[in-house]
Amino acid sequence: MCGIVSYYGKKNSVPFLLNGLRRLEYRGYDSAGIAIMKDGYIKTVKKAGKVDKLHKKIKESPINGSIGIGHTRWATHGEPNDTNAHPHQDKTGKIFIIHNGIIENFSTLKEVLIRKGFNFKSETDTEVLVNLISDIYYADGLNFEQAVEAALNQVIGTYGIVTFCIDEPNKIVAARHGSPLVLGVGNDEYFIASDTSPIVEHTRNVIYLDEGEIVTIDDNGYSIRSMHDDTIVNRETTEIEYSIEEIEKGEFPHFMLKEIYEQEFTIKDTMRGRIDPVDGKAHLGGIDDHMNRIKDANRIYITACGTSWHAGLIGKYLIEEYAGIPVHVEYASEFRYRKPIIDSNSVVVGISQSGETADTLAAIRKAKEFGALTVGICNVVGSSLARETDCGIYTHAGPEIGVASTKAFTSQVTVLFLLSLCFGREQNISSQTGKKYANALINIGDQVKTILDESDSILNVAKSTVKADNFLYLGRGLNFPVALEGALKLKEISYIHAEGYPAAEMKHGPIALIDEKMPVVCLAPNDRTFDKVLSNIQEVKARKGVIISVTDKRTLELEKVSDYIIDVPSKHPKVFPILSSISLQLLAYHLAVLRECDVDQPRNLAKSVTVE
Repeated sequence: MCGIVSYYGKKNSVPFLLNGLRRLEYRGYDSAGIAIMKDGYIKTVKKAGKVDKLHKKIKESPINGSIGIGHTRWATHGEPNDTNAHPHQDKTGKIFIIHNGIIENFSTLKEVLIRKGFNFKSETDTEVLVNLISDIYYADGLNFEQAVEAALNQVIGTYGIVTFCIDEPNKIVAARHGSPLVLGVGNDEYFIASDTSPIVEHTRNVIYLDEGEIVTIDDNGYSIRSMHDDTIVNRETTEIEYSIEEIEKGEFPHFMLKEIYEQEFTIKDTMRGRIDPVDGKAHLGGIDDHMNRIKDANRIYITACGTSWHAGLIGKYLIEEYAGIPVHVEYASEFRYRKPIIDSNSVVVGISQSGETADTLAAIRKAKEFGALTVGICNVVGSSLARETDCGIYTHAGPEIGVASTKAFTSQVTVLFLLSLCFGREQNISSQTGKKYANALINIGDQVKTILDESDSILNVAKSTVKADNFLYLGRGLNFPVALEGALKLKEISYIHAEGYPAAEMKHGPIALIDEKMPVVCLAPNDRTFDKVLSNIQEVKARKGVIISVTDKRTLELEKVSDYIIDVPSKHPKVFPILSSISLQLLAYHLAVLRECDVDQPRNLAKSVTVE
């Protein structure tokens, strides 16, 4: 959600800024802009729409300079247009800023500034912030860094900012509170970005800024300081683990399809070194030191948003069945504002692909206030969730660029499977059961490949249902969350309205919607729910619904009532959710492509939701 790139060095910054903004397109945005400092002046170019429009505008009137800032904006205050695009400048035209986040008290600050004679051109909270900095800087006799900090001390909300001032040339100041920033350290050049994707091509050495830190870059290098206690921060750089190739599409037409196909390997990478098929045990080193406290917990909360919340629901089923520990799954956006029953005997697990989801981080911080043990499950090394939780587990899915999560979701579910196996072998399940479970997970890569090899058959289902305006997804037990996730994928990227429902609950409302135009995706695994799901399918068929059965148990009766069958090569009912999710990802993908939608960057969506 929004993207920041900045460069300080000796090269022309414009190519880096434009390429960096392209790297950040996956975060979601509606306008883009850059500002360049050179020879005592600052030149800015802004444009609503895609980065390509900005590039074209710059190509028509080239600019260059060795200090620059760039931004992709996802609208929070004011509609997407050239005026509301970042960077924003103060009334003197000497200070420029880019900003991720939301200034919640911007209207109060704006009123104060208007009374002082400030005028505003945009509808944004960011223009208020840059003029607040200006008011302090030119009135109070502080240096630029001090003025920035003083302004931020008056702000309520979240921010990741980068700013510079022509009266203190050759200097960049950046700060974060609630919105991530990464400092890249190269050879006589420095980079600041929302994440590492724009930086990795230029340096692998980075520093993740913590909450309340401010960094100043000038000809002497960089310095980081805590705004909480005014102490200098000395932190070693961290090496970026992935390669530039991992954030390129390669031969695939879309990042989403590439990432769907990568699941043959990413699920195995998530399990690598963590599972013992001989003893039927899982070993999760990231939580080892806290295992006794987790096992003795009187309750476990899983908190997350969107797709990660669906993974958490699957985790609830597994952990409760295998470990016998009560698990509550809550949206982080709701959890943070209510009074959950939490104490020092509670464990709160936060799940986030990016590790920067604002609501999930707020929920974790709240849990820590109550004395709970906090556990993070995330994909990004060095992310805020990884740093702020007491312990955690990385998913090792690699960079995920497509906005609609695919490989990150199945890796999250895989981690939760390992967690349930780890708990279960300590608590309730036998070695024999553990071995079956472990081996089912180990062999899942070949089954994923089988699904991917059959993608064309799923494409044929998509071709037959592409004109539908509504889909219903039904599942029971462990597969109800899969129905929710399948429906979410479809509406995210194809803009088809879709709902996931417990199959038995269909009769309590959604059955009224079913007619010959309504495709109904039914998850029918070979487990104790199969006969019940089959009955639900027959109820849909009696009302002329179009049945798409997703199953690992193709029977004559199922074939008779199904219009289409998507076969899932599952060898164990507990891994069916992972495999069927991949089939549903392919169905959503093919439908979106057939409808000529922007698969990788769906309208209005952001990859990393860093505002409330």
